[in-house]
Amino acid sequence: MKIIIAPDSFKGSLRAVEAANAMNSGIKRAFPNAETVLLPVGDGGEGTMDTLVSVTDGTTKNVPVIGPLGNEVTAKYGILGDKKTCVIEMATASGLDLVPNGKLAPLETTTFGTGQLIKQALDDGYTSFILAIGGSATNDGGAGMLQALGLKILDENGNEIGFGGGELHKVAKLDVRSFDQRIKNSNFLIASDVKNPLIGLDGASHVFGPQKGATPKIVRILDDNLTHWANEVATVTGVFLHNLPGAGAAGGIGGAFLAFFSAEMKRGIDVVLEYSKFASFLHDADLVITGEGKVDSQTASGKTPLGVAEAAKLQGVPTIIIAGTVGDGIDVLHDHGVISVHSIMNKPMNLEESMENAAELLELSTEQVVRAWGSNPFHASAHVVPVTSRVLSNISSRKGRVSE
Repeated sequence: MKIIIAPDSFKGSLRAVEAANAMNSGIKRAFPNAETVLLPVGDGGEGTMDTLVSVTDGTTKNVPVIGPLGNEVTAKYGILGDKKTCVIEMATASGLDLVPNGKLAPLETTTFGTGQLIKQALDDGYTSFILAIGGSATNDGGAGMLQALGLKILDENGNEIGFGGGELHKVAKLDVRSFDQRIKNSNFLIASDVKNPLIGLDGASHVFGPQKGATPKIVRILDDNLTHWANEVATVTGVFLHNLPGAGAAGGIGGAFLAFFSAEMKRGIDVVLEYSKFASFLHDADLVITGEGKVDSQTASGKTPLGVAEAAKLQGVPTIIIAGTVGDGIDVLHDHGVISVHSIMNKPMNLEESMENAAELLELSTEQVVRAWGSNPFHASAHVVPVTSRVLSNISSRKGRVSE
């Protein structure tokens, strides 16, 4: 019996690596001799860098930068095991977790620190980048990041504007003469599943602004400012970010990358699966277990469990999802290779209790799930795809053999 363990983080309680370890413990309690492969994953949000560094046996480097509120914080970037690819996780420099409760300031938060991370990596000689841009505290259209890399963003008096999306209405000129020339000779892969445009009701401010502290009035201000920003960017780059899919990611930094960098945007989970060589572990696997903090109708929009299940389905391997909480609209997941979805809550409890005991609950749930699945693996596989030669081979190999 071979089981691939590929969870995302359980936000607020378990990192992806910790979730994978808990799942592994549960499997070993049920089947001590089972072969398990731990491949913690992510979708471009917090933890993506640690995941990629872990699965490729890479390293990290600490860098002092300006945080989202203008104070100094210690961020870090990752170097993959190939010693060539640098991972910049925006959340470590400009993330929402760096803003204390009660101090959310969407008009003022800046991406300057993210630009400093990129600059340091360029100084260290890296030219191949993965940009994980989830979990931001910002709504500045990536202006701060560009300033850190040498772009002069000037007002009508020729002075540089200040930090934050609240300053963007002052932009009168973009001076690219000092913009870091090394960027055009580097490759940037943006890991993000956000398809929102920069402005409008589906844009960065309206959709993501409220979670960063924006009131309805501030949302309107930010959206107007980003519209002005997009107009100015278009005059310099010829790229119209206004309705460009993905430009609204992470408060508009997605648009800054698309306009000023040689950048490609891909679904975050696909990037992680590619670099972790996930598909190579599936050829003789019997089951994949994945999960994250909450699974509901939004999971099918491209979040981690969906991407894992789709990759496993291509090779005829069934997937089970174990989540902190399970919401409505999960039926669609069954069309993508998911045979069942389970919550870690095994008795009446509130969310806080489940988060405090997430590791133990995840271990217990995983044990029970694999015991049930292991009692009839043929039926589990049959839910995913028509019986193929690979599946038939697996079934034949199980005849006369008790599951480990």
